[in-house]
Amino acid sequence: GSSMEPEERSMEPPAVLQEEEETPLTTASGPTGCQLFGYVGIEAVLDQMKIKTMKTGFEFNIMVVGQSGLGKSTMVNTLFKSKVSRKASQPNQEERIPKTVQLQSITHVIEEKGVKMKLTVTDTPGFGDQINNENCWDPIIKYINEQYERYLREEILITRKRKIPDTRVHGCVYFVPPTGHWLRPLDLEFMRRLSKIVNVVPVIAKADTLTLEERAEFKQRIQEDLKTHAISVYPQEDFDQDPDDRVLNDRIREKIPFAVVGADQEHQVNGKRVLGRKTKWGIIEVENPAHCEFPLLRDLLIRSHLQDLKDITHNVHYESYRVRRLNESNRP
Repeated sequence: GSSMEPEERSMEPPAVLQEEEETPLTTASGPTGCQLFGYVGIEAVLDQMKIKTMKTGFEFNIMVVGQSGLGKSTMVNTLFKSKVSRKASQPNQEERIPKTVQLQSITHVIEEKGVKMKLTVTDTPGFGDQINNENCWDPIIKYINEQYERYLREEILITRKRKIPDTRVHGCVYFVPPTGHWLRPLDLEFMRRLSKIVNVVPVIAKADTLTLEERAEFKQRIQEDLKTHAISVYPQEDFDQDPDDRVLNDRIREKIPFAVVGADQEHQVNGKRVLGRKTKWGIIEVENPAHCEFPLLRDLLIRSHLQDLKDITHNVHYESYRVRRLNESNRP
């Protein structure tokens, strides 16, 4: 009789636990099937968010990195269809290559259909132009971390601003020279270092200098190089949470790096004004998917993934920098 009592006691708790586990399931499944008998106005929350966002506007900071002569400024102007990037040189002055990497940031407020965007373009003249390019990425890494540090100082204040000015770099477009061969050690080292602290989007600059076969082969070699050296460019596979987002990002990853052509001059084609580059054989239309992949780059940066670029910058890259800095300050 004494040996049976512990077994009876041990069998009672699971029965109680099972009842406790079943009750939340019945209560949780109730509201999902709940139907409203009339209009409440819950959908008006979307209109409220839209009105509030349009009043405050957006902030988007983009950085372009690459050698001189790859069309970085032209590409940014083509991207936003306005003169938002720096001028390459003055009309009567010869452009000089800087001895070191100099970062130039220009901020504009552009507006489209009532939506305002504060756009900051950071250019990096002097990158990769020297005979000895050792540690030429240090000024760029320092600049990106300085923006994180500036945001962190504002965030940890006792009385902080209602809206902290966001100068953090949300996306870095890296221009690969159209050599048709493999990636250079400089390109690999830069993307390996920068992909850990910022969203890097590689593109093949001046893709009209390559034939279609050379372009496809060069793109495949770049993808193999990135996979071999474990370089994670945007959009990163680790951050795909939704299945629909994963399907969309897989399509984008198949086409990265984008083969782009930039142009800031309009030409007449079949009675329409289009952006393009005029050659002896015809006009290369920038916004024509059959000519280049510039529309894919624009859709990624602006139309489909702009908010995702900002979210990953804040929740991943800035968060890792914040954790590291606070751990350093807490050490005795």
